[in-house]
Amino acid sequence: MMQTEICPTDMKVLMNHIYEYQKGVRRMVLFTFNKKYEEAAVRRLESQNISYIIQPVGNDRLNLFFGRKECLDTIRMMVTRPLNELSPEEDFILGTMLGYDLCMQCERYCERRGRCNKLRQA
Repeated sequence: MMQTEICPTDMKVLMNHIYEYQKGVRRMVLFTFNKKYEEAAVRRLESQNISYIIQPVGNDRLNLFFGRKECLDTIRMMVTRPLNELSPEEDFILGTMLGYDLCMQCERYCERRGRCNKLRQA
């Protein structure tokens, strides 16, 4: 018995990201997905006139950045190697650009720099 996926989960997630971008919830998105959906993803973004950058991750996965031109110009200059090799500062900037929680980004930055104050104040 052959099963056909009408809309794979990866594509549903992408469509939700596109919707959020178009509604102004996000100015830039990072979406990691299976390479077999690359053509469909690119076709969808181009049909919506959305700028994007694709970077291979390995293991048949791709990172797809899309959004505002200013953000993508920064990504082109800053993300020139795998994300796990970014400096703590580059990682902080990227997370902030993606709209991740600022306080969590600050904590992540401190941890990556090895200077996190373990005493927390309420």
